[in-house]
Amino acid sequence: MELSDIAGVLDPGDPPYRARQIYQAVYDRRVERIAQITTLPKAAREELEARLDVGWPKAAAHFDSTDGTRRYLLRLADGRTVETVLMPEESRDTICISSQVGCPVNCRFCLTALMGLERHLTAGEIVGQAVYVMREHGLDPRRSQTNIVMMGMGEPLLNLANVLKAVRLLTDEQGIGMSGRRITVSTSGIVPAMEELGRAEVRPKLAISLNASTEEQRRELMPITRKYHLRDLLDACRGYPLRPWEKLTFEYVLLKDVNDTDADARRVARMLANLRAKVNLIALNPGPGIPYGTPADERVAAFQAIVRKTVPCFVRKPRGRDIYAACGQLKRIESIASEAI
Repeated sequence: MELSDIAGVLDPGDPPYRARQIYQAVYDRRVERIAQITTLPKAAREELEARLDVGWPKAAAHFDSTDGTRRYLLRLADGRTVETVLMPEESRDTICISSQVGCPVNCRFCLTALMGLERHLTAGEIVGQAVYVMREHGLDPRRSQTNIVMMGMGEPLLNLANVLKAVRLLTDEQGIGMSGRRITVSTSGIVPAMEELGRAEVRPKLAISLNASTEEQRRELMPITRKYHLRDLLDACRGYPLRPWEKLTFEYVLLKDVNDTDADARRVARMLANLRAKVNLIALNPGPGIPYGTPADERVAAFQAIVRKTVPCFVRKPRGRDIYAACGQLKRIESIASEAI
C-alpha cells in the first residue's frame, strides 16, 4: 500500500493525517493488522479493520540450512506461494525476495523455470516478503546493514512497474527507510525494461545474468537471448546511466564442461573490459530436472583467475544449497526435512 492506496479507502471526512498514520504503522512499525495501530481512535480502528487488509504474506513453512540460511515458503492472499530466503552473516543480513510466482524466462539451469509463470506479484507482495523476514528476525535497516536482492522467483524487469513501486516503498524515509544502495535487481536481459529502469528517479542497483560467452551458447542456456541478443544487451549495458558510486554486476553461472573453459573466461573478460563492472561467479547449484553438472572448485578458481586480470571477479559462496535455497534452486520444493509454521 502506498499513501494513495490508503487514502482511497478512507472517508472524505477523515483528517488528512490519517493515511500517514496508517502508512507509518504498516511500514515503519510493521503492524500486521489495522487493529494494532494504537495511534488511531478505537472507533476508527474497528471501522478500518473491517475494510482495509494490511495484506502481509503468511508463512506456510520454513527450511533451515546447516550454514544458517533460512528458506521461507510464504502464502499470498489468493493461496499461491512464493519463496523468500534470509542469508545472515556477521556484518550484514541479505534477504532474497521474489517478484513473480514462478518465472517465464526458461533458463535451462534454473529450477524456477520449470514452474513457468503463474502471475506477477503486486508491489505490496514484493515488499511484504522483506517485511515478514525483518519482523521475524528483528532486522531494522536503519540500524544494521540489511541488503535486499530481487533474485528469487521471477524476472523482475517483466514486472517493472510493481518492482519500482516496491523500491519506492522500501526506500521511503517515512516507512522502511532502506538505502537504495542496499537493493539490487537481477535481470536476464530485458533490454527495453533496462532502459526504462535507468530513467527511474528512485531505482535499485542492477545485476545482469550473463552465463555465456557467445551468442550461440547463451541462446542455448537462456532462450530469452533469441529476442534480446547478446550484442543488444551489451549495448544497453554500455548505455546504462550508472551513478558515480555504482557498477554493473554480471552474474555468471558456471556449468561443468559447458561454459566454464579458459576460452570462455577469456571471452567474458574481453566482453566486459570497457564496462564499469564486476563479475560474480556462481558454480551451478544442482536440482532435480537440471541437466548440467557443477564444476570442480579448481575449475572455478581457474576461470576467476583469467577474468579478474581484466574485470573485478568474485566467487559467490553457495548459501542454503542443502535446503534448495541457493541461486537457481527456488521451486517450492518441500520433499526435505522441514518445520511447518
